[in-house]
Amino acid sequence: MNLNLRNAIIHNVTGNTQEQLQDTIVDAIQNGEEKMLPGLGVLFEVIWQNASESEKAEMLQLLETGLKTQ
Repeated sequence: MNLNLRNAIIHNVTGNTQEQLQDTIVDAIQNGEEKMLPGLGVLFEVIWQNASESEKAEMLQLLETGLKTQ
C-alpha cells in the first residue's frame, strides 16, 4: 500500500474552517503525542509555502525567540 502521508493530512483538513484548523492545531499541541508531529509539520509547510518574505521573517523571529525560552 502506497500511502502519501502529506497528501492524506492535507486531504483531511482541506475545507476546514479557521476554527476547525485552530482546534486541530491546539489539540495536537495539547495532547503532546509524537504521532501528531507529522501533521503539524505538514500544516507548517502549507503556511510557509503561502507566506510572504516578511511573514517568513516574522515566523523565524518568533521561532528563535520561542526556542530561547524553552
